[in-house]
Amino acid sequence: MEIYQATIEDLEGVANLFNLYRIFYQQTSDLEAAKRYIKARLERKDSVIFVVKKKQDYLGFTQLYPTFSSISMKKDWILNDLFVGEEARRQGIGEKLLNKAKSYAIETGAKSISLETASDNYPAQNLYKKNGYTRDLQYYHYQLSLA
Repeated sequence: MEIYQATIEDLEGVANLFNLYRIFYQQTSDLEAAKRYIKARLERKDSVIFVVKKKQDYLGFTQLYPTFSSISMKKDWILNDLFVGEEARRQGIGEKLLNKAKSYAIETGAKSISLETASDNYPAQNLYKKNGYTRDLQYYHYQLSLA
C-alpha cells in the first residue's frame, strides 16, 4: 500500500473515487464531470490530492484546498474531501490520509487544517476526533447559496 500526492497520471483512479465520494453525498453519478473537475484541479494546482493505492487499485483519497488566515497571517488548509472505497474501509486508510495531510500542512508552514462533515456521518466524526480534530463550538459557520 502506498500513499502519495496524485499527478495527472492518477486522473482515472482519482476521478473514479471522487465520483463515488459524490454519490456517497447523494449526488448523481457523473464520471465524465468528475474527470474534468479532477483534471482541472491537477493541472491548475489549486488543490493538493493525496491518494492511497495498492498495486493498481485506488483505495482512497483526500483533497486539500489552500486558504489564509488574516488574523494569524498564515496559510491554512481546508480538508474538503476524504473518501475510502467501501471495500477498503476499516484498514486504517482514512487515518493514513489524515496523517499525510497533517504532515503536508506542517511542511508548508500552515497554522491549521479545517474540515466539515455531515452531522450524521458518525464514522468520519469518530475518525477525526481520534486524530486530534476538535469540533468548533466557538464560531458559527454561514453559507450563502448562489445556485
